[in-house]
Amino acid sequence: MISPPTAPGPFDAVLCDLDNVIRFYDTSALTRLEREAGLPQGTTEQVAYAPELDLPLLLGTITEEQWVDSVAARLAQRIPEGRARGLATALAGAPFRADGVVVGLLRRVREHLPLVLVTNATVRLEEDLTAMGLAGLAHHVVSSARVGVAKPDRRIYEIAALRAGAHPDRCLFVDDRSENVRAAAALGMTGLHYRKPADLHGPLGYLLGICPGLSGAPGRGRQ
Repeated sequence: MISPPTAPGPFDAVLCDLDNVIRFYDTSALTRLEREAGLPQGTTEQVAYAPELDLPLLLGTITEEQWVDSVAARLAQRIPEGRARGLATALAGAPFRADGVVVGLLRRVREHLPLVLVTNATVRLEEDLTAMGLAGLAHHVVSSARVGVAKPDRRIYEIAALRAGAHPDRCLFVDDRSENVRAAAALGMTGLHYRKPADLHGPLGYLLGICPGLSGAPGRGRQ
């Protein structure tokens, strides 16, 4: 059981996405391989993240190796099989890093409120968090591959709120994808469409010491 918040404010919990908020990938090597293969930049990700290929991986019903195979097979319809395999493998093995500014802000937030990571991720998530030194960042981690549902399915937000011990309308949800923010807002959560670290200052300024006089919550479903 998580202790009640130690500071008054508009939220009882913060639910936060991982990728493109906390974690960022370096796809420069992939871009180079795409150029050598005569493909536009971003082609591999467009193929790999198509729902019919990506969702089974995120729900934990196929392995990463099987996903790489399916991506390579789809790309091999356009380029030689060897190059297709190289692109799929480069995407799967792209290095990543954590944004130190965001991590620092969230560490301060978790001192006052339950912090839950809510992410569409593979079964490697725990290993990846450890590699970034973030295994203890959040009080709870809700991963699609572990709970069997993925954003923007309302059930994953309900699971996250339950883990946080907070009512949905007392949760701040942070995500870089507008459809995920809209789904959270539909449950009554305050949605924050993330683009840069400063986006956290407004709704969480009362905790971060940025806007000490802030007393009201931002609008629901903010995009």
